[in-house]
Amino acid sequence: MRLNQVLNYLAVNFNMPAEFLSVHPQNPEPRKIDRVVEVLQNGGIIIYPTDTIYGIGCDLMNRRSVERLCKIQDIKPQKLNLSFICSDLAHISEYVKRIDTPVFKILKKTLPGSFTFIFESSSRVPKILGVNKNTVGIRIPNHPIPLAIVKSMGNPLITSSIKDDDTIKEYSTDPEEIYEDFKHQVDLVIDGGAGGNVPSTIVDFTGDEPKVIRQGLGDFKEFY
Repeated sequence: MRLNQVLNYLAVNFNMPAEFLSVHPQNPEPRKIDRVVEVLQNGGIIIYPTDTIYGIGCDLMNRRSVERLCKIQDIKPQKLNLSFICSDLAHISEYVKRIDTPVFKILKKTLPGSFTFIFESSSRVPKILGVNKNTVGIRIPNHPIPLAIVKSMGNPLITSSIKDDDTIKEYSTDPEEIYEDFKHQVDLVIDGGAGGNVPSTIVDFTGDEPKVIRQGLGDFKEFY
């Protein structure tokens, strides 16, 4: 067993402090992305930057990791409302029931970008998660680090936002502060520079017309 595998095992099973990894936000170093993917594929939970706020996530295909993520976020798996970080539009089609041509044109204009799009889920999603989910949130963030992670891993991250206990500062922006808050709950925190404090705009595509259900950083009116 390699040293990294030993460290992964100890971190996941014996609550060792998380690894803190600085990654260039515009040109992520391949060896560091490989390290992140290794942690994920060994069942780890990571915190990482996006084009909006810092996110917390794990390998979608590792059900045990998804259960850990739900526990950290205090979410029951049956009430799972987490999003998938995908790498491109082709990736999305695997997890969405259907994308009509007008909707596809909107996606091409808006992604990568600071939006989360809600769709009816494909039959594959409940099989992966082990829970009956009729809808799924899809993200393709305009940020090199998460895109590099997902492309290297070959499947999506399942993800949620990092929230702050501070009632005024809702979202943490400093990766070092985030590390101090989560170092005994997750396995790796990526320092990709200061994060934003405005989340993605959520648009629901499950009805006859798209509906903005949370206004965030993205301006959907520009595209529809």
